[in-house]
Amino acid sequence: MSDIPDFDGVDDAEIRRQRAIARDLRKTRWWQQKTSSGTCYYCGKKVAYKNITMDHVVPLVRGGKSTKDNLVPSCKKCNTVKKTMLPLEWQEYLENFK
Repeated sequence: MSDIPDFDGVDDAEIRRQRAIARDLRKTRWWQQKTSSGTCYYCGKKVAYKNITMDHVVPLVRGGKSTKDNLVPSCKKCNTVKKTMLPLEWQEYLENFK
């Protein structure tokens, strides 16, 4: 039994494969450029480089992939709160939070 929730039938092996791809992308020049501004994709706040995390806009457990168009820099707080939310769910959360 895995500790990864099974939302859309995405199996653990695929999630592990996608995480490995994300780890490799984190080492690239592309990711360095993406994080150079130090800005969180979600809240827009400036964040120290060591506190920037890589987030999947569409989470892996919801069928997202580790592709350049699905990976964004995020502060730890937003990444932790967002968890497995889809973009629409995140937007609804923010609207209800205000």
